[in-house]
Amino acid sequence: MSRELEPYQLIEQSISKRFRKTIWSPFVAAVKRYELIQAGDKIAVCISGGKDSMLMAKLMQMLQRFSEVPFDLVYLVMDPGYNKLNRQKIESNAALLHIPITVFETNIFEVANNTDHSPCYLCAKMRRGHLYAKAKELGCNKIALGHHFSDVIETTVMAMFYGSQCQAMIPKLHSRNFEGMELIRPLYCVHEDDILAWKRYNDLEFIQCACRFTENCTACDNGGGGSKRQEVKTLIRRLKRDNPNIEKSIFQSIHAVCVDTFPGYKQNGIEHSFLENYDQHEIRKEAHNEIY
Repeated sequence: MSRELEPYQLIEQSISKRFRKTIWSPFVAAVKRYELIQAGDKIAVCISGGKDSMLMAKLMQMLQRFSEVPFDLVYLVMDPGYNKLNRQKIESNAALLHIPITVFETNIFEVANNTDHSPCYLCAKMRRGHLYAKAKELGCNKIALGHHFSDVIETTVMAMFYGSQCQAMIPKLHSRNFEGMELIRPLYCVHEDDILAWKRYNDLEFIQCACRFTENCTACDNGGGGSKRQEVKTLIRRLKRDNPNIEKSIFQSIHAVCVDTFPGYKQNGIEHSFLENYDQHEIRKEAHNEIY
């Protein structure tokens, strides 16, 4: 007689079977393609309590179990000042998924909510800083965040439409303020729609708006109804009706940037103009014609 599976085992089974093509394989592909994990890494998997970070934690846990590359994980939950219900929801979901979380307290919401100047920017900056600091204290050399494929696409479009720049979200980056620390994004190739499908299939409920400014909203699974990001989500959804591959095109475009066609670009914080090397191009062209 076969043994009945525990809920967390059924959830894992759904990832390895039903959602293998849409979640597990893209996750593993991103880890390999962008070289996100190396032998000996100790990674702080940062859990906010939402669907993305919770799925990421489970995927990292499964990868550690099956991978031939040895690495350690810490499942890090920073409490920036959650209300009681949100805190309990995170803890109960972690228990359900069999994820052994490490929780630490901060007063980020209190500080950010008492400023009149860009509270969202301050909150995000403080959260990142606290996560890096705690991860380093625990002996980690990397933190993993739950940004997914759809975040990458939306960020690229938002930068063009509202930031007047061509800027993308890269799969990993070195910390400027915490030496030896690196940020990785294991869900880089996983679509948000597939995360939502996994969540619904397993009848899971995660916290949505933990922010004190938006606790009462109902349509802000990824950070705020009425926000610029929500506008871009809606726009992309409309464009997909006529071009189902539009997200794929945007994603591929940030992997094939033709700098030679841009009148200006920025590298390492320094602005450059195409005029810097414009005449050199003509010289090389003339030399090429002389040879052939």
